[in-house]
Parts: sequence; C-alpha cells; structure tokens
Amino acid sequence: MVELIHTIADHSDDVNCCAFSSTLLATCSLDKTVRLYSLSDFAELPPSPLKLHTYAVHCCCFSPSGHVLASCSTDGTTVLWSAPSGQALAVMEQPGGSPVRVCRFSPDSTYLASGAADGSVVLWNTQSYKLHRCGSVKDGSLVACAFSPSGNLFVTGSSCGDLTVWDDKMRCLHSEKAHDLGITCCDFSSQPVSDGEQGLQFYRLASCGQDCQIKIWVVSFTHVLGFELKYKSTLGGHSAPVLACAFSCDGQMLVSGYVTTCAFAPSTPLLATGSMDKTVNIWQFDLETLCQARSMEDQLKQFTEDWSEEDVSVWLCAQGLNDLVGIFKINNIDGKELLNLTKESLADDLKIESLGVRSKLLRKIEELRTKMNSLSSGIPDEFICPITRELMKNPVIASDGYSYEKEAVENWISKKKRTSPMTNLALPSLVLTPNRTLKMAINRWLETHQK
Repeated sequence: MVELIHTIADHSDDVNCCAFSSTLLATCSLDKTVRLYSLSDFAELPPSPLKLHTYAVHCCCFSPSGHVLASCSTDGTTVLWSAPSGQALAVMEQPGGSPVRVCRFSPDSTYLASGAADGSVVLWNTQSYKLHRCGSVKDGSLVACAFSPSGNLFVTGSSCGDLTVWDDKMRCLHSEKAHDLGITCCDFSSQPVSDGEQGLQFYRLASCGQDCQIKIWVVSFTHVLGFELKYKSTLGGHSAPVLACAFSCDGQMLVSGYVTTCAFAPSTPLLATGSMDKTVNIWQFDLETLCQARSMEDQLKQFTEDWSEEDVSVWLCAQGLNDLVGIFKINNIDGKELLNLTKESLADDLKIESLGVRSKLLRKIEELRTKMNSLSSGIPDEFICPITRELMKNPVIASDGYSYEKEAVENWISKKKRTSPMTNLALPSLVLTPNRTLKMAINRWLETHQK
C-alpha cells in the first residue's frame, strides 16, 4: 500500500525538483528559492528558504554524503550549499551564462555535472569549485543528467531527444535519438547486472520523454572492451508526456509520472513528487509493497522478444538445457530468434540431434509464445483505474475528466483532501457520474477475452 502522508505547500510557483539525503528533503521552484525540510517531521529548517538565485531554480541534488546541496538556475549559475546550515559555499557560472537546467554529483562527490540550455555541459571540481572539463551537444537544451553507479561515465538528455554518453574525461562516447519529442529525465539503477560469463557488470538506464514513453537501456563500459549502449525495452502505460522518472535506491522499483519531479528517499520507504500545482507530496509505502514490487529484471524478462543472447543463455539454464548454451551463443540466438525457432531449424541449422531435447525445447518455446500473446492482448490501459491499477467494474467520471473505479475514487476524495488523483489539483466538484459507455466497453472486452 502506498499512502500520502504529507503535503508541502510553501512554494509560490511550480515545483521543479526535489531530492533526498538520509535526513533532509530539498525542493526548488520557479519562485527562485530552494527549501530544506527535516525528514523526521517535515518541518522546514531555520535557514530555509535559501535565496541566492535571481531567477527560477530548475534542479537540486545532494552529494552522496548528504553534506552538500547543489542547485542550478535560469540565472546561469550552479550554487553549492552546506547542508543543513544553508550556507552558500560557491557560485559557479556556466560558460556563456546560459540557463542551467540540470545538475548531478558523481558517485564519489569529486565532480558536479551541470547542463545548460545552450547544450553545454560542465564538470566542476567540488573541492576547488573550478571548471574541470566542458563539452557540448549539437542540438537542443540539456535537461537531464545521470552518473553511472561506477562513476566512469555519465549520460545527458536533450530537449531534441538525444541521449549522449560521456566518459570521466568528457569524451563523447555515443549519442543517439532516444525520444522523438524530447527527453525529460533519465536515471541509472544502482544494481549491476552480470553477464554471467566474464563477470562484467552492466547498468540499467531509464529515460522518459514527451513521447509518453519510458525506455530501458543497458550500459556497459570497460577500458578493455570499451563502451556499449543497448536498447532493452519500452514500458507503456502512460497516456501523457512522462516528465520524471527515478529508480529506488536498491534498484528494485522505478517510478514515473506526469509530475515535474519524483525522488525516492535513500534509507526510508518514502517517495516525494512535485508538481506544477506548487506542492510536494510525500508518499509512504509499506513493507508489503516493497516485497511485492517486482525487480526491473523480472519485469523486463516478460518481453522475450527483447532478450539479449545472454538472457537466452540464462533461460536455457533455468530450463535444464545447459548443454545448448554453447550452440545458441555460436549461432547468436537472441529473443527474437528464439521465438522463431522450429523443429526443422533445431535439427537442420542448430544440429541438435536428440529428439527428446528438441521436443522439450519446442514445448518451452511454445510456452513463451503463449505468454507473449497473453501480454500483447493485455487489459487496455483505459480500462484500468488510475488509483488501483485494476480493471474497473463500476467506472465513474470525476470532475477532473478522468474515469476511476467508484469505490476507489470515493475513498480517495474522503482521505486525500478532495484533490484529483491524476493532477493533484483541487476538484471543481465532488460529483461522480457513471461512465456507462466505458462500462459497456469493458464488458464487451471481458466477453471476448474470457471465452
């Protein structure tokens, strides 16, 4: 269960970003301020609000130790603050004075990356407060940034939709179009994925954008084998631009939404979301939710056609077909190839002689195909209640224009200060109108899919 436990309404304009340390919550806004709160009772700390920026503050983040807070602004500066005293440690001006849209600390706190509207990206030395290295992208504003957990590379995202990967020497390793209408946010999972063979570690990267999509990528970089970025899959479910995404600190959950910012607390089961309604909501999830949350590994494994060759090898071992791993690797069998295998190709192309092994493998492949067909004919998103994420039985239309399960939205209204579950804005009216057209559509879908 996820429960709204507190709402902060101190900002006088849109909330652009929020960030946690182990003891503090920081928020920033178009109102030019940065605010600090204690996680013990969400009380605002005495030095707050922090007022040094002369224009809108777009991003804030804590150093890994939590001792330093960074903020960046349209005024072209990135400011380092002492937390929780609120003392300004340094004001670092972006080359050219372009508005700074995003800032992120490296995992060891040695560097701070700042990305600006003119496409420039700077690595600042956080000890000397001096510019260490700088680079730029060809098109668009830089609006997103994330360091890999190892710290040997970082990724930037632009308003033109490009993901660009840099190493710690500011060399551009790779750039590609990720989201057609522009990237809004990106984040690395802290948990590495092993290739199961050479002991190499890969990291997952999530990106989201104006195209209403979340994409998952696998990133690896070693000085011996070089850099590799692989597209893994697209996560659906959103019907509006996805403005923010974030992995939980253990890498087991990914949150995304049509909110301006979202962040998990590092050591407590808390999630903060900020919005254009000038508020920050604090959500708490219980132990049961944590236990039930599927890891990204499990979620991505649903999409067999997106499996890599390594994923296929792991699957073969799980089916007791370890002896086939070598054959499949030699023939570069990935998820798509696996689903297309036939009894003829197993015997003629892969030279699998045992009839029993071929029969077992074909049965397992057919099970995967059945599962894929089930996934592809899943419940349409418009039939799912935004609150419960379950198929609606008695849909009603609220005054925000969205449809919900009647009981769920009634409970929401009674407990959540009469705000919209989708926009967090006050509901103009508490009238709920039965959505008979949607109910008929759901019933027709059930008749078709429950035969």
